[in-house]
Amino acid sequence: MRVLVADILSPDPAAPQRGSFVRDQVAALRRAGVEVEHASFPTGKRHYPHAVRGLRRLTKDGSFDVVHAHYGLVGWFALPAGARPLVVTFHGTDVRHPVVGWMSRRLVGRLDLVGAASEALFEPESGRPGLPRPPGRSAVLPVGVALDRFAPRPRAESRRRLGLDPGGRYLLFPADPGRPVKRHDRAAEVAGRCGAELLVAGSLDPDAMPDWVNAASAVLVTSENEGFGLAALEALACDVPVLSTPVGIAPTALADVDGCLCTPFDAAAWAKLADEHLASEDPRIEGRARAEGYSTDRMAERLIEAYREVLALNASPRAERPRAAR
Repeated sequence: MRVLVADILSPDPAAPQRGSFVRDQVAALRRAGVEVEHASFPTGKRHYPHAVRGLRRLTKDGSFDVVHAHYGLVGWFALPAGARPLVVTFHGTDVRHPVVGWMSRRLVGRLDLVGAASEALFEPESGRPGLPRPPGRSAVLPVGVALDRFAPRPRAESRRRLGLDPGGRYLLFPADPGRPVKRHDRAAEVAGRCGAELLVAGSLDPDAMPDWVNAASAVLVTSENEGFGLAALEALACDVPVLSTPVGIAPTALADVDGCLCTPFDAAAWAKLADEHLASEDPRIEGRARAEGYSTDRMAERLIEAYREVLALNASPRAERPRAAR
């Protein structure tokens, strides 16, 4: 099977972590024996015409069995390039955004497979509709956690590598504080109540992220919504406690994991549990076994099966292809 994976998530010095979850998925697909070409274009409006031209050049000879775009906007770029059969994974911002969300819902009827990073994206949220779910042409396709990178490490060693105080009180906010939906203000309030320093992982090298997770006594996911919520799984893979709002995968991933919390934000309740973890020399939970169920390799297996179903549907003479963009 030969697959073209496309995104507009090229990393740069200011955002080295951008698109790392797609690169992890591509690596898992290759380990599974899929021949993958990965076309990653820079983000930003001025780069969009280049993305369309680049995809047209890559797909013109029809040598790919499947084209897989990440984010709805990339799907719109792939359509005029003649990319078929076309799978799009929607990740959250492309569904919940007041403008881009409308475009994503319009795109659904033109796709061979509608993929969502989590079940939650097919449901309404905060007064905004979820993705339409065409019968027989939709699937939940998470990207998965890279267990080879995210694993328990001695807290003292992680703090030493990062230049942190060995005896410091640290909580981790694993997101860009400049994104309002992530609610950095909530995490800062919890840290303030605990007398802890809030570490912020907005623009870190993906290879450094496991040390930041292991250096913290707990990870705070305070988001208003998440398409998937990979940060919670990365913390679980490191056996680090997670406190999360009930967004994305969190209600399922954190259920019945002692030491974790998945409830609507309550600063006092969150601070109480966070303070208990901060008081421990090296608080750990039994989270890795839960994270293993969402590994990049397992999610790649699910994705390959989805590709096969798309190919089988398109091979059927009775299959009705989605209409092309006009």
